Amino acid sequence: MKVQRYLKKVVSEVLQRKMMFIGGPRQVGKTTLSLEFLSPPSVKSSGYLNWDRASDKTIILRDAIPLQNKTLVFDEIHKYRNWRGLVKGLFDKYHEDHRLIVTGSARLDHFRKGGDSLLGRYRYFRLHPLSVSELDLVASRIDLQTLLKFGGFPEPLFAQNENEHRLWQRERMQKVIMEDLRDLENVKEISLLLLLAEILPTRVGSPLSLKSLQEDLQVSQPTIDRWIHHLSNLYYCFSVSPFGAPKIRAVKKLKKIYLWDWSQVEDPAFRFENLVASHLLKYCHFIEDTQGFQMELRYLRDTDRREIDFVVLKNRSPLFAVECKTGERNLSPHINYFSERTNIPEFYQVHMGRRDFGSPKSGRVLPFVTFAKELSLV
Repeated sequence: MKVQRYLKKVVSEVLQRKMMFIGGPRQVGKTTLSLEFLSPPSVKSSGYLNWDRASDKTIILRDAIPLQNKTLVFDEIHKYRNWRGLVKGLFDKYHEDHRLIVTGSARLDHFRKGGDSLLGRYRYFRLHPLSVSELDLVASRIDLQTLLKFGGFPEPLFAQNENEHRLWQRERMQKVIMEDLRDLENVKEISLLLLLAEILPTRVGSPLSLKSLQEDLQVSQPTIDRWIHHLSNLYYCFSVSPFGAPKIRAVKKLKKIYLWDWSQVEDPAFRFENLVASHLLKYCHFIEDTQGFQMELRYLRDTDRREIDFVVLKNRSPLFAVECKTGERNLSPHINYFSERTNIPEFYQVHMGRRDFGSPKSGRVLPFVTFAKELSLV
């Protein structure tokens, strides 16, 4: 199935001025997106160079870059020790006539921060899994239930094969932990970290207890916290911190954890919540990467366990809050409570049904697909 990714237009515009760095999790579609700027759009194009391919590595090391191609795509080039100098030199000498795209996952995001030699020469965008807006669920053969079941990564979503999906998940997990993590960090307890990655899907949606994980893994809480940080850098999971408000006794420390591949979450309600979290994070990252605003995804919970699943902030000011329900229920009383005691201007309660009533100021209940369309979630 052919889907035009949400970043294609902005990448095309930025390439007229700067290099483009595209990061994101494994198998999210970074290479596929980059190839669309080549003619022909194929890994066989001479303009596509992958450091993991021996023949391409030789071309790079011999300084035999095929400059007859007006667009050059460098995949996994950050594994080359002198990659910054290479792309800096190419850009400085040929930027008037050539376009440069660099793709990668965790290592690219990590190593691009290691110096300022490329400052002002590139833009960095994070590519997310497919979302309801990209798929246009009304016209597509993929509905919300299919997206929930197979996740937003292109290969398993388009195949829609349960056996292949399970095999894909296992292979991806092994590559993230056994390859990407070993490249990025010096972690000795790989087997325990794999166990942590297997446990985390059962902790999605609830405030994360490091004490409980400590009992399961028999390692210290600081170690678990560090491992979760590693997994976040590898685009396996992401955390959501609490949002504090002066008129409520808000929880301030406990974070919630979500996965980039929400299809790993077994519980239907928490899987839907994870899908919504992923869409909102994608929305935040897109605004940050394209407009430069500081965006944050938070959640709201007080010491009496009243909770709103998500609050989106722009430059530290709340834009709106979102509560997730799998069924078409009446407005949560927590929305009324927090709307009277916080400066959050709009509240939404999203679900997988059809009912649509209320107003954002006092709380609107609506289908998630409608919510994504009206708020222009990418």
